[in-house]
Amino acid sequence: MKLVITEKNDAAEKIAALLSEVGKPKKDKVYDTPVYRFQRDGEEWVTIGLRGHILAPDFPAELKFSDAQGWYAISQEGEVLSADVPDGLARPPFKKKKPFLEDGVDIKGWKVPSLPYLVWAPVEKLPAEKGIIRALKNLAKKADSVVIGTDFDREGELIGSDALSQVLEVNPDVPVTRARYSAYTRAEIEHAFANLVELDQNLADAGESRQYIDLIWGAALTRYLTMARFGGFGNVRSAGRVQTPTLALVVERERERLAFVPEDYWVINGQASAVGASEDERFKISHAKGRFSVEAEATEAYGHVQNATTGTVTSVTKKSRTQRPPAPFNTTSLQAAAASEGLSPARTMRLAESLYMDGLISYPRVDNTVYPPSLDLRATAKMLAGVPQYAPYVAKLTAAPEMHATRGKQFDTDHPPIYPTGVADPGKLEPATWKLYNLIARRFLATLSDPATIEGTKLAIDVAGEPFQASGDVLKDPGFRAIYPFGLKKDEQLPELAEGDAVDVFGINLEAKQTEPPARYSQGKLIQEMEKRGLGTKSTRASIIERLYTVKYLKNDPVEPSQLGMAIIDALHEFAPRITTPDMTSELEQDMTKVAEGTDTQDQVVYHSRALLAGMLDALIEHKDDLGEAIADAVTADARVGACPKCGKDLVIKSSAKTRGSFVGCMGWPDCDVTYPLPSGVRYEAIEGEGAVCPECGAPRIKCKPFRAKAYEICINPKCPTNYEPDLKVGECRACAEAGRHGDLIAHKSERTGKRFIRCTNYEECGTSYPLPARGKLTATDETCPECGAPMIIVETARGPWKKCVNMDCPTNERKTPARGRGARATETKAAAKTTTKAASSKKATAEKAPAKKTPAKKATAEKAPAKKTSAKKTTKSATSSRKKTSKE
Repeated sequence: MKLVITEKNDAAEKIAALLSEVGKPKKDKVYDTPVYRFQRDGEEWVTIGLRGHILAPDFPAELKFSDAQGWYAISQEGEVLSADVPDGLARPPFKKKKPFLEDGVDIKGWKVPSLPYLVWAPVEKLPAEKGIIRALKNLAKKADSVVIGTDFDREGELIGSDALSQVLEVNPDVPVTRARYSAYTRAEIEHAFANLVELDQNLADAGESRQYIDLIWGAALTRYLTMARFGGFGNVRSAGRVQTPTLALVVERERERLAFVPEDYWVINGQASAVGASEDERFKISHAKGRFSVEAEATEAYGHVQNATTGTVTSVTKKSRTQRPPAPFNTTSLQAAAASEGLSPARTMRLAESLYMDGLISYPRVDNTVYPPSLDLRATAKMLAGVPQYAPYVAKLTAAPEMHATRGKQFDTDHPPIYPTGVADPGKLEPATWKLYNLIARRFLATLSDPATIEGTKLAIDVAGEPFQASGDVLKDPGFRAIYPFGLKKDEQLPELAEGDAVDVFGINLEAKQTEPPARYSQGKLIQEMEKRGLGTKSTRASIIERLYTVKYLKNDPVEPSQLGMAIIDALHEFAPRITTPDMTSELEQDMTKVAEGTDTQDQVVYHSRALLAGMLDALIEHKDDLGEAIADAVTADARVGACPKCGKDLVIKSSAKTRGSFVGCMGWPDCDVTYPLPSGVRYEAIEGEGAVCPECGAPRIKCKPFRAKAYEICINPKCPTNYEPDLKVGECRACAEAGRHGDLIAHKSERTGKRFIRCTNYEECGTSYPLPARGKLTATDETCPECGAPMIIVETARGPWKKCVNMDCPTNERKTPARGRGARATETKAAAKTTTKAASSKKATAEKAPAKKTPAKKATAEKAPAKKTSAKKTTKSATSSRKKTSKE
């Protein structure tokens, strides 16, 4: 049996379908893990998908010291792990005051004094996916050969290496090979499995080096920042080797904006047209000097022309320029282009991964911007004729006898640039997914196209003795712009005028302006700046930015730092400036590249990174209290939504320790007991300016941002007249009617919580209650649901009115089918399977019951105890070596 190990279950299923020679693969399970069995070359094959990393790096719980062994740790399996702790750190015996133990240091607990020891603690690998590992070992015992088919990059090679270590524990002599591919197409997969290579252990070691370094830096800095100001608003404050200098870039730009001193200038603008032309044919004109820095000069020039009605063309200059087609997409340029179309880098990568797994695009994590000679450009272009929108352009493009592609500056041989590998149907894709595919497909065709020709026209016009000018661009030959319009400016056509022609002049104005500060980064620009500074990798940059938003260091787009983000960078820059600079992170990235190339070792690179971090911690620990105060002030500033109408102190967003929900409370508590509820399921943002205070009740107003819905503003006081909704009768209670009494169903909004619901006037007897959407005007219909008998209502939202049954358990609410997308069929199936409706007596429980108990989250890997790993890795390398020897023999 041949065993193929892939990175994810989807990949295992896809590869099995592409390689199977006899019918469809048979889906099976080994324990609880899906596998796919099929026949190929008369042999049984099995594919199994992992769930990314099946092993996770971690620290031991304690460091111990003895005169005989020096510093060491004990794994859960009882293995002794040596630790290279510098002589400068204090040694036992210690007094038993945490984190210090009689014979060592507790590094599991979050204590600042333990951080210098944490930096030097050994790192071990623990099982992160025990079920998958169990299934993998079960299959490995029976395998005659193994093929590693994970993604081909550092991360994928490490995942494959970790999986191989588990295989070799149970079958140490099994032959192992590696399949490298860039797309889920039959031709690509067939070629990869016909040309198997060996696993690149250097590349895996480089990936593991990054894993270890990021754990050490992230754990030490995150614990330090969190413990520097624990409690109060004290959530965990994340930090890291790449995350911190990335945040510093944003803060640096914000500091430039705050320090910017605007300068006054004046401009003179107006409109002109050919004599007697219509208003639609007017074009813009401006004084040839552009900006006047002296108001008196601007006023004098304006005095000459303010009443002018005519002008004379003094010169006409026409010049054509060529716009070259763009280079092929790599990960960074794709993220930047998609960001301009409204897709964040993190979302772009999620969508790109989906398109890749569906066989519609090539591997999306690449640096390369040069198509390899092996890629059949003409065949790929002809394939895109299957998309009706592209067919006419493809026919014209492929009719040319020769086809040449543009080349970018970055070239490597790992993967080709991102290009379409399949024909997509916009009717079967979600809108955002289609948007990204469309961008990639059009970019590919653009790279095979001719340049665009733009004709620029410049007019010089004399108006009452003052020189004016006008300019316009026209796309004369669209070239690649016919298929790739992204970023193209609208044509600014000027009329056909000749030197000496008269023009009509209208509405000349003198405007006072000020110079603008440097623009904030968009997410796309920040990705490009990270690449330029050597921060992160193509695979990690988007997730780093997303993480900075999650921990509330960043907000909005263009990217703006929060007060907390600025406070952390300012404090770190003062006490440990090198942490905030890209130079150190770039240096470590170069070290990891050397590991991948085999010119440096993993142990040396990790030791170097420990030494860099240790050199900075002393100053940070010394100034812990100073940094803590800065963080506390910044957290309060970020959480502030306004002033308390009762005592005047700050109203801030707080979290309830009991419910985990958010509410607004006064900083004067317990002397002031003012609190307000907040809507659930939305993000909140304070409003600045006049709209920040409710004109009706004086309470603060906030902006609420629901997920994938339009933002709205509300007064946080649920008793405010602006939040009042009159009770609305929507029908009669069916349960009461069956019991021989009359009850009205009333839609009501609670003044205490702001929540809306429908409840029977006999609620205490019948218990009938239904939840309502948080927003939208309600209208009664006098209709009842044919399925369950509950009232039908109309809810008017920004997307339009829609009629619905108020019973959330009604089958009609389950059968709502998505307009588009792969989830439609699954939704229909689920709805068809659910045919029962809860009785009216259970409706009270539905409306009032507490949330279902959540399964406890897995403890962070940084808190797990270590497992043995060194021997497995040695086994991997020795097995690789023995396979080389066997092949030579």
